[in-house]
Amino acid sequence: MNLRKKLVVEPGTRVRLKDVDAAFHGDYASADHAKDDLAKNVAHLAELQQKLYGEKKHALLVVLQGIDAAGKDGTCWHVMAAMNPQGTYVKGFKQPTEEERQHDFLWRVHPHAPGLGQVAVFNRSHYEDVLVVRVHDLVPKEVWSQRYTLINDFEKLLTLQGVTILKFFLYITPEEQLERFRQRLDDPARQWKISESDYTERALWDQYVAAYEDMLEKCSTPHAPWYVIPSNHKWFRNLAVSQIIESALDDMKLRLPAPTVDLAKIRRAYHQAAKVAPAGG
Repeated sequence: MNLRKKLVVEPGTRVRLKDVDAAFHGDYASADHAKDDLAKNVAHLAELQQKLYGEKKHALLVVLQGIDAAGKDGTCWHVMAAMNPQGTYVKGFKQPTEEERQHDFLWRVHPHAPGLGQVAVFNRSHYEDVLVVRVHDLVPKEVWSQRYTLINDFEKLLTLQGVTILKFFLYITPEEQLERFRQRLDDPARQWKISESDYTERALWDQYVAAYEDMLEKCSTPHAPWYVIPSNHKWFRNLAVSQIIESALDDMKLRLPAPTVDLAKIRRAYHQAAKVAPAGG
């Protein structure tokens, strides 16, 4: 199954998240059934990212959004971890600082856009300014409602500079979220992730859903599409994201750059040096 086509939000499409099956898992019956394909995807991602880094003609921006416990951190661990950190970085966007609030909402984002040869992952992103800002009424509607167009223009600017943008909305049900909160409570290794807002924000679920649906409709564009990733099954989430990123990188027709030195000359120098190397040296 081509998950890139299956899960994309076509530009202008109205998304109703209540109609999305968060437990969808495609043609795969279980995590065991999918593990070999996931391993192949991840291994290929490592190869493609090396070519991207060496060629320096393209860049990739991966945007991860989702309600609390949807799996943004897990996606970074299980998919993006395959890539060489020399050319890959993750940036999270939390509450803006006092300095950031004194500028336009994209001011803090632009410096973290990937340069040619780089992969950047936004774990939460500039979309917080049409999500949490809207839900909590932090700025007037006449302010945040104009940001969709500004975001689309910003992303178009990046694509004109050679950046491919892939945006993933990780979708889980309220029941799955509550189960993941319970697992955090029971697992000492994950208790550090618990916050009081985990539960207070649940009361705003419907408001967040409305904000997400508008985000998906207004900002899925040909140059920067959104993908709705059914994420109740963590293993399918990882498989889908890895397949879509792999497909996008394949489309770039990446090639390692040619050597910048005379290899024959270097080989002669190497063999000469090997002949005169001291014994036992």
